[in-house]
Amino acid sequence: MDRGNTKQEILEASLELFSVQGFEATSISQIAEAVGIRKASLYSHFESKQAILDTLVKEVLQQYAAHSIFARADWEKDAGNLPLTSDAAVQMIQGQIRYILHDSVIRRARKMLVIEQFQNPELAKLQTKQNYTDVLTYFTGMIRRLIRKGILLEDDPEMMAAQLCLPISVWITLCDREPDREQEVMELVDRHIRQFFRAYQPGKE
Repeated sequence: MDRGNTKQEILEASLELFSVQGFEATSISQIAEAVGIRKASLYSHFESKQAILDTLVKEVLQQYAAHSIFARADWEKDAGNLPLTSDAAVQMIQGQIRYILHDSVIRRARKMLVIEQFQNPELAKLQTKQNYTDVLTYFTGMIRRLIRKGILLEDDPEMMAAQLCLPISVWITLCDREPDREQEVMELVDRHIRQFFRAYQPGKE
């Protein structure tokens, strides 16, 4: 096994352990055992458990930036992706939910953040950014554009965005706990988005 592959296996094993039992509860010995190497060999790749965590966070952020629609919340520059109908919104949002639920790195990193948010201030900030601030910012920008285009009634964009996206965040958390309910959640998301578009359809007042 070459050095590069071993380093990646250490990261994979660490993320799995951190996502199940947390950073503090995971020992270097457990990580080394999961990879099938000695502790001394692990230290030739990472100087500490914190160094492993720092590398994981960096890699997760890179993947998040590359693939998450919420990391690219700039509706002024990227208006071409604006979902102008409820059908388009359902397709876009369900696609992102599937990515969030099924990408192995993002899924485990999200679970790690849930565990660590009450113990690690830096990871708490990252949890808030990825799972609240970025999401609400994204949908607020989307709602503003839809209002300007006359697709939705004019109202408080931030409150409208909260009404749209926060139930979806709860359903994603439900899927993390109970993966077999994914189909049910996708159907709820579909109904929720369509009802939102109907409720704010111009001419409804």
